[in-house]
Amino acid sequence: MVALSKDEALLSRLFQYRFHAGRGLRGHNFGNLFLAALTHVTGDFAEAVRVSAKVLAVRGRIFPSTLSNVHLIATLKDGSRVKGETRISRSRIPIRKIQMNPRRVRALPGAIEAIRQADLILLGPGSLYTSVIPNLLIPEIVEAVGSSKAPRVYIANLMTQPGETTDFVLSDHLRAIRNHISSPLIDAVVANRRTISPEVAIRYRREGAFPVEIDSERVLKMKVRLISENLLEEHGVIRHNSARLAKLLLDEFLQKGAGS
Repeated sequence: MVALSKDEALLSRLFQYRFHAGRGLRGHNFGNLFLAALTHVTGDFAEAVRVSAKVLAVRGRIFPSTLSNVHLIATLKDGSRVKGETRISRSRIPIRKIQMNPRRVRALPGAIEAIRQADLILLGPGSLYTSVIPNLLIPEIVEAVGSSKAPRVYIANLMTQPGETTDFVLSDHLRAIRNHISSPLIDAVVANRRTISPEVAIRYRREGAFPVEIDSERVLKMKVRLISENLLEEHGVIRHNSARLAKLLLDEFLQKGAGS
């Protein structure tokens, strides 16, 4: 919702704010709490998403993957299991696999229809195990994406995420997605190639985050097209430059096809 919001200032920052202190609040994202509260008020999660999108002046339509009440469960490298997005993100043991409880849920029909009508399907950027992959754990979503003739593109994160993707290079992200579904799903990956300024890199390094390394040979061996460009924007924090990213996607995947 924040990515599609016309407001790039206070409300967007508020919805992305993660509490760093407070009993029961630490680690939680304000946007998620807002959605949870609004779901109780309206009695319907899809309606809560619609109202939230209105508050943020969202351009476009947003559909949740499912209306079912699900919980994420991560199996870590040491065999232990962690339940819940916040606890999973805080874990410092590498994640082996992510699953949902219950495992089989119904996809929202509007989401399936949107995928079927899509000219371009994008995955990411976002937390690999707690934001991107969970959508692909819903069989109907994977079937719709897999049967689509639209290009399916993974937008790589700029930085590794402590706990979730510590020490991950680009191919590790793609491999994690592939390990959770039954067939290859990604046609291309878009990654940033611009070097981060030393000052900003040092600050992120203190938090355990590092630039995602592009290991081209391994990516190409996975038969995924690799597109690397200068997509970095720095304002004390690191973000994708939305204008350059949008132009790249249009040029590479839509305008060429329209002219052929």
